[in-house]
Amino acid sequence: MDILIRLFGIPPAYAQDAGGMGAIVQLLPLIAIFGVFYFILIRPQQKKQKEQRAMIDALSRGDKVVTGGGIVGTVIKVEPGKEEMFVEIAPNVRVTVLRSTVSAKIDPNAGKEAPKPANDAKPETAKAETEKQS
Repeated sequence: MDILIRLFGIPPAYAQDAGGMGAIVQLLPLIAIFGVFYFILIRPQQKKQKEQRAMIDALSRGDKVVTGGGIVGTVIKVEPGKEEMFVEIAPNVRVTVLRSTVSAKIDPNAGKEAPKPANDAKPETAKAETEKQS
């Protein structure tokens, strides 16, 4: 040990262990970084996987789905306990896909909401402004 200390020029006081408290202080930033990674990366990913698994388990006949390859189709047959299901991608064109390849379920009512008016102003305000201009 003396030889290494002399070779690298480390004074003996710095070469000794800092003690038990110094080790804990050195580990605190690593623990904090792990905590940040857990709440920013790991936990949201686990939540997303759980939601994806629930969506796949809830698939039934007639649901429109998108596969990982981008194929859009309608579920024709789902057998409980099996990994495969049948999807119709065109009239009389049925393919067998794995449940795990389904990336999303398409909501048929997604685009059928009532359109919002283009003018965000309140009707009373618009009337008052047109009267002022007259």
